[in-house]
Amino acid sequence: MEIFKEFTFDSAHFLPHVPDDHKCKRMHGHTYRVRIWLEGGLDPRLGWVADFGDIKAVWKPLEKRLDHYVLNNIPGLENPTAEHIARYIWRELKPQLPRLVRVELFETPTSGVVYRGEED
Repeated sequence: MEIFKEFTFDSAHFLPHVPDDHKCKRMHGHTYRVRIWLEGGLDPRLGWVADFGDIKAVWKPLEKRLDHYVLNNIPGLENPTAEHIARYIWRELKPQLPRLVRVELFETPTSGVVYRGEED
């Protein structure tokens, strides 16, 4: 069974490697929406895969590092494309959430990325 917990954070960024006339070359911001997916069997006594509160507790320290910051200034996010941000979130959360199977990151309501740890 899979479960997810969704969060939002607001950050600014720019994409340093796009052409100079590309709109994302300039500093701009997004309200990012992220879904953290875990997979596992139901605990026979508790009846859940994981406590949503535990997922939130793992997320909150990372949120504090991302929310209302310029992502380019965070080591590892110097080129903060949605793809790099999703991979960064995965790498930060996976050690504490071993059942993590997917990170979905929405940069806008209609654009986003799904990362499943393919490069890790």
